Amino acid sequence: MVSTLVSSVRGRLEGVGPGWADVDLGGITLRLSAPLSTLHGIGAAGADVRLLTSLQVREDSLTLFGFATEEERAVFETLITVSGVGPRLALGILSRLSPESLASAVQAGDTDALATVQGVGKKTAGRIVLELKGKLPDGWSPAPEDDDALDALIALGYGALEIRRAVAAIPDAASLTVEEKVRRVLERMASD
Repeated sequence: MVSTLVSSVRGRLEGVGPGWADVDLGGITLRLSAPLSTLHGIGAAGADVRLLTSLQVREDSLTLFGFATEEERAVFETLITVSGVGPRLALGILSRLSPESLASAVQAGDTDALATVQGVGKKTAGRIVLELKGKLPDGWSPAPEDDDALDALIALGYGALEIRRAVAAIPDAASLTVEEKVRRVLERMASD
């Protein structure tokens, strides 16, 4: 359930920078902080976009965070409930790990995967695993072979959102090896 004043933003993309996107709402431009996975799949300036949002109110600021999927927003809002994890660190985690990868890491107690995120040390990684255990839906954890394919494609520079869509579009994915899935996704992305 979304408990934010602004649930989503729809408008024309004016620009994208490191960690942000400017969206024109017809005379008003909002700057939304966003994870890299959202920024990679958002499109070029001038494109119409819709981002799900989370408004974070602090003593000295109002910050609007934008996400491509409900899963990203839900993970963001869950991450910031962890002691020592603020909105910027939560964005960093989402920029490095997809919701599925994070759920898998938490479920497996894999603090090393979390410690690959800049700003997350062993202590914070342990706290994230401890506090998120049982809070992330099991349905976010992909099959291990899909996780391997996702990791391989992310290493090649593709965004998590576009990879997930491409893997989901493969009709016989369950019967393919990791290498075959990666090859099919690459072929599909090259033809688009």
